[in-house]
Amino acid sequence: MALLWWRKQGEAKPAGEAQAEPAAEQPKAQTSVVTPGHAGRLAPPPPPAERASWLARLTTGLTRTRGRFTDQIRGLFGVSQKFDPAVLDDLEAILLQADVGPKATTDMVDLLRRRAEADPAFSSEQALAALKEALRERLSRNLQPLNLDAVPSVVLIVGVNGVGKTTTIAKLARLFQAYGKRILLVSGDTFRAGAIEQLTVWSQRLGCELVRGEAGADPSAIVFDGMNAARARGCDLVMIDTAGRLHTQSNLMDELGKVNRVIKKVVPEAPHETFLILDATTGQNAISQAKVFNEMVPITGLCLTKIDGTAKGGVLVALADYLEVPIRFLGVGEGIDDLDNFRADEFVEALFRMEN
Repeated sequence: MALLWWRKQGEAKPAGEAQAEPAAEQPKAQTSVVTPGHAGRLAPPPPPAERASWLARLTTGLTRTRGRFTDQIRGLFGVSQKFDPAVLDDLEAILLQADVGPKATTDMVDLLRRRAEADPAFSSEQALAALKEALRERLSRNLQPLNLDAVPSVVLIVGVNGVGKTTTIAKLARLFQAYGKRILLVSGDTFRAGAIEQLTVWSQRLGCELVRGEAGADPSAIVFDGMNAARARGCDLVMIDTAGRLHTQSNLMDELGKVNRVIKKVVPEAPHETFLILDATTGQNAISQAKVFNEMVPITGLCLTKIDGTAKGGVLVALADYLEVPIRFLGVGEGIDDLDNFRADEFVEALFRMEN
């Protein structure tokens, strides 16, 4: 099973084709350094065919959501062989409590009501199958191939404080390494010294090169140096960490826009992907975060962390419903391999899977 989808957009530009602005106009960072990775600290990622069962980990990670969501639905639909429309009010309450969202909830309840009215023999088994199919459709409606064929490809990582951005960058780097990508990490979070040190440790363990600066340095300057280092060293993929910020902090959001513009000075079509990291335990608040970030830097994908720590995994449906942005990755634990590509069919299968 393929882990990543790549999109071809013509020949990748030679490394020297995109011209930067005149040197005098570029941000300067006296403290930027390129740290070589130390390959071998972690064993190379296993090939996709030999990976431990992601579905099993996902099933375990969804235990809390399944207890609040799936088990209750099974209880409603399993009362009798023939589907009883009288249970739809209870179904609506279950969906809302799981943070599926009012729009998706109304649409799915109405779908089952119409099916029951049109077919007197409509069974509980058919109702459950229809609900699962509706969930799969909503979760996959925005899916499109990743745009990571350019050399270097640039991925900007954004999100609020505490969602696990830096750790998620390491997990994503680990995932991309399985495809032979030479990765350079950029520590653009200069507000928190701990973030710089954390990314430094991960870069050494993963064998990735790193561009970093001192705490308090201009993040745009660090990013500018990182972009040029990636081109000079022939890296395939640049992953840029940014400071955690509340979506209500306008000054920090403005700075994020500046970082985005600096990236384009070196590679005009970049960032090729901008991933917003969201904490699944925040529920519906994740939607408001996504809307604000998307206004500042166009978001191309969502990465949900801590899905194993919430009973409201239905928020993925609400996010897919309200945002025209695909869910790209899902994190189900703290381990380096506890993150993988999001696949709607696997998610729904794990959600409704019966554990022994």
